Amino acid sequence: MVSTVFVFGFQDIAAYIKKEFDKKYNPTWHCIVGRNFGSYVTHETRHFIYFYLGQVMMLFF
Repeated sequence: MVSTVFVFGFQDIAAYIKKEFDKKYNPTWHCIVGRNFGSYVTHETRHFIYFYLGQVMMLFF
């Protein structure tokens, strides 16, 4: 049995999510994925997503 392991960095994940959000919800989205960072952003109403998945923070606006 052969198993395939995909290893992606935070930059790859953010680029993929941004591309998909831009396609589905119209440009221009910003996507930040990582650990231990702060942010202060200006965003449109109802266009801000912020959550943790384990120890990884995801921010879309």
